[in-house]
Amino acid sequence: MNITVFGGSQPKPGDPAYEVALALGALLGSAGHNVLTGGYVGTMEAVSKGASSVGAHVIGVTCDQIEAWRKIRPNPWIAEERRVPSLYQRIIALIEGCDAAFALPGGAGTLTEIYVMWNLLLTNALPTRPLILIGEGWQKTFDTFFDVLGVYTPEKQRTWISFAPDISTAFKLLNSNLSSGSIRK
Repeated sequence: MNITVFGGSQPKPGDPAYEVALALGALLGSAGHNVLTGGYVGTMEAVSKGASSVGAHVIGVTCDQIEAWRKIRPNPWIAEERRVPSLYQRIIALIEGCDAAFALPGGAGTLTEIYVMWNLLLTNALPTRPLILIGEGWQKTFDTFFDVLGVYTPEKQRTWISFAPDISTAFKLLNSNLSSGSIRK
């Protein structure tokens, strides 16, 4: 399957968040999955490096707008670059190009990716696929959102998002979805 991993650009080699992303990439790659990331630094680099280290196919979705905003180049562990002009097109390519998506901790960009994918799923604009948010931060963020603005997000809409405290649990959720036939291979 093609698995997209969203996450922040801040983690550096040696940081705990970088090491978790590196392990997630290796875990997904070892299971035979292709990995899609935003293609640059931080979480994207670590996931790409981890997947590449076990021989997985790594796809980086890069974009002209990001490189114009921040002088950066794609990370060296990408085997296939899918370049698009805009940030919007990049988000859509990451979402539409996957059979499932994971979100590691991140900032505004990661939150945007989650919300766009969630909205596409709940409006049936995107075929059903898992969206698994990893880490206590996402659980707390969404608990607060549901608590304060819950009237705008009925229980049925909340079922499109799964939460996992760690990558091991997230991987088990993915495999559970796969074995139940709720996602395509």
